[in-house]
Amino acid sequence: MKHRVLKVNPNDNVMVALTDLVKGEVINYDGEAYILQDDIPAKHKFNTSQLEAGGQVIMYGVLVGTAQVELPVGSLLSTSNVKHAATDFHVTNEKLGWNKPDVTGWQHRTFNGFQRSDGQVGTANYWLVIPMVFCENRNLEVIQEALLNNLGYGRNETYQAQAKELMALYQQGAGVAEILNAQVTHREDREKKHQLFPNVDGIKFLTHTGGCGGTRQDSETLCGLLAGYITHPNVAGATVLSLGCQNAQVSILQEEILKRSPAFDKPLYVLDQQHIGTESDVLSLAIKQTFAGLIQANDHVRTPAPLSKLCIGLECGGSDGFSGLSANPAIGYTSDLLVALGGSVILAEFPELCGVEQNLVNRCIDEHDAERFASLMGTYSSRATAAGSGFDMNPSPGNIKDGLITDAIKSAGAAKKGGTSPVVAVLDYPEKVTKPGLNLLCTPGNDVESTTAEVGSGANVVLFTTGLGTPTGNPIAPVVKISSNTKLFNKMNDIIDVDTGTIIEGTETIKEAGERILNYVIDVASGHIQVKAVQHIQDDFIPWKRGISL
Repeated sequence: MKHRVLKVNPNDNVMVALTDLVKGEVINYDGEAYILQDDIPAKHKFNTSQLEAGGQVIMYGVLVGTAQVELPVGSLLSTSNVKHAATDFHVTNEKLGWNKPDVTGWQHRTFNGFQRSDGQVGTANYWLVIPMVFCENRNLEVIQEALLNNLGYGRNETYQAQAKELMALYQQGAGVAEILNAQVTHREDREKKHQLFPNVDGIKFLTHTGGCGGTRQDSETLCGLLAGYITHPNVAGATVLSLGCQNAQVSILQEEILKRSPAFDKPLYVLDQQHIGTESDVLSLAIKQTFAGLIQANDHVRTPAPLSKLCIGLECGGSDGFSGLSANPAIGYTSDLLVALGGSVILAEFPELCGVEQNLVNRCIDEHDAERFASLMGTYSSRATAAGSGFDMNPSPGNIKDGLITDAIKSAGAAKKGGTSPVVAVLDYPEKVTKPGLNLLCTPGNDVESTTAEVGSGANVVLFTTGLGTPTGNPIAPVVKISSNTKLFNKMNDIIDVDTGTIIEGTETIKEAGERILNYVIDVASGHIQVKAVQHIQDDFIPWKRGISL
């Protein structure tokens, strides 16, 4: 490690510890010396100027908190002595310039994707089975049991083998102690199952708890989200199960599909249980039609496509004090590269943009988008406060433990995922991305809800940064998990794909890491690399009910 501390922005009055620091230690940085008043764990911060009670704490060049008590230079900043604070924002005529990165090396690069008739290009090829209402979830599970393993899409049976070994030991008379100490089969390699349809990556079942019993707005929004998945470039077609009487009517789904794809021509099978009759008739017909759909999906093959056809979702979860210093700015540089190449990126998680609103407002090309962003942020914040949970309550216990002590600190680091390019559009959930460039999408900060939304809006790859570790995936889009620190990567490399701890260690720059990640994305999009979430069939799908989640 070349450095022990880091000052993110020249205007900051805090520093980040890159390794554990000891009380009384003298920290020399840029010609100044700071005597530590406390032990400073790695990822945590200490102040570099005297702070009176009410004094402003500045990090990333923005207001991130206020001191609650007098803090001498070198004090550990914590939730007990610093509270969340953020600068007000407003729509202005000020526009920020953008220095495009050099993309000469990628100008003629392509990825091998699935070309769709509407001009979109998929990074995968899936068939969907979707319920219009939770009442159909059980039928989906029956179809899943009938098709997945038989067609070669089921999970590997390592853990079933372990259970069978334990059953055999018990039947042979083994007691609790012997069972707990038993050495059972543990296969690191994943056997490749024979797939009847080699060009189809899988059948995905999007079970959910909505469609009826909630507000009509929730049901209509759900239809928009499901339409986003059906029209997604990674999807070849879908089977839809409807009970018939639910709020989320098939007619609404069809309207939402045509909004996103006016010339929609994918195979779509819709079954209405109350119209068809018996459950056995519904299931038999659904299995038959899904099988027929798979035959059609298997006709699609990968062909070269320009990188401008990539749409990357930007996500973070289980963030730590290094996330905003390594992983987030690294994929921010990847984002800028892709935008310069004519591609699209999505920055979401609006509660985690609290404190950096003015920067994003000033990056909006269109004044209408700037006003829409301000309105969506204000409305969301007000609803959260009315529900007894403001944006200042967004950091999780894990975030706080690892140095993200205020929402503004977390947000300022999270926003780095969006790079520095102009904002071309501001979208409300679950609207579709239609413009190349940086798109802002209103979603909660909840990992799965936000990832679900980004994919529904068109992301065909998701870059997901984490400092603490998370298995999050998505049914139809590869979620590339990126660690902010090498310790995490080594500890949880069964669910993490890429390490950017190299930036913290000083062996790689943000630019170098961002370029490395773009090359990795191209391999993932081409089907050359199967990310860990796909390997584990980590199919997380949670629609957002407005006003409930942060």
